[in-house]
Amino acid sequence: MLFVRPARLSDLDAIAQMARTAQPVLHSLPHDRAALEARIALSEDSFRADVDFPGEEFYLFVLEDSATGRLVGTSSIVAAAGYAEPFYAFRNDALIHASRELHVNRKIHALTMSHELTGKSRLAGFYIEPSLRGDAAAHLMSRARMMYVAMNRRRFTPEVFTLLLGVTDDKGASPFWEAVGRKFFGRDFKDIELASGGRSRTFIAEVMPAYPIYVPLLPEPAQRVLGEPDPSALLAYEIHLEEGFEPDGYVDIFDAGPVLTAQVDRTSSVAGSEARTVREVALATNLEGAAYLVASQRAGEFRCVLATLPESEKGARTAGGHFAPLDAAARAALGVQDGEPVRCAPLYRATPQTEDAYMGDAQ
Repeated sequence: MLFVRPARLSDLDAIAQMARTAQPVLHSLPHDRAALEARIALSEDSFRADVDFPGEEFYLFVLEDSATGRLVGTSSIVAAAGYAEPFYAFRNDALIHASRELHVNRKIHALTMSHELTGKSRLAGFYIEPSLRGDAAAHLMSRARMMYVAMNRRRFTPEVFTLLLGVTDDKGASPFWEAVGRKFFGRDFKDIELASGGRSRTFIAEVMPAYPIYVPLLPEPAQRVLGEPDPSALLAYEIHLEEGFEPDGYVDIFDAGPVLTAQVDRTSSVAGSEARTVREVALATNLEGAAYLVASQRAGEFRCVLATLPESEKGARTAGGHFAPLDAAARAALGVQDGEPVRCAPLYRATPQTEDAYMGDAQ
């Protein structure tokens, strides 16, 4: 059974291997082993800390196969993006150009450098091993983060966002970067991507244009990719939409990838979740119901799995309350026993998903 848990320093070798495999590079998983070890240590400290409001905490999660103990995915949450330096993105604006004399009134799409997302909690670092086909593991790895947010509200801001990969070609070149970024930096997209440190470096404001960029003046290939996820990020894009994230407010300053935002209270993992009580069953495959995310936080150790549970509107409530019938494998993965509380959220899948997309959040 696959389950999500916080990363530990003992996971360093496995996470380092995933960091080397991930393409493009995830800033939350640096290739440098010492830097990666420091990130995991920061994550351990963040999970242990008694937090009253979001700050410089960083939470790193791993996806583990309970049958083998092998790690097959990672994801993370940045408690406050740009905590030390502003987080930069392009804001989608509409500028009005009008002339009463010529009877002209035109609304022009423009991109304006913004750091309005600074300080907001950010989902980042999503990676699933390519050998995992289908979307169940991707849903679990991505949405487990929001289950953790739902169970630890004061650690995060009321609004969260995520930055997804923009369109690039087979060689890693970005049409938007070629039309905009290269004109100011004079360097390849990958070089600046690595140096940017997650869009929070002072040089971004020093070099990138301070005035609005008029979209109609950009080459057509650059216009076409505005706000479009890379094919490898399509599954992650759909998962975030199902969770309740919305696009169109911002795009990435380098590759124009979509920046999705959500009010935490309106996300599926918060608005659609409920507390249930674990009930022991012999074999979960005999159960009828729907797929649910099931999370526990026994003794502060967060765990999350996918399980089939009775749907609330179909009689899950009894005189004893809402129950979560779980078999031995699920209970072991969650670290819970019969009678203990868990939080459950339905796994909605409104549309079919592609099976060959694995990368998600850009950082």
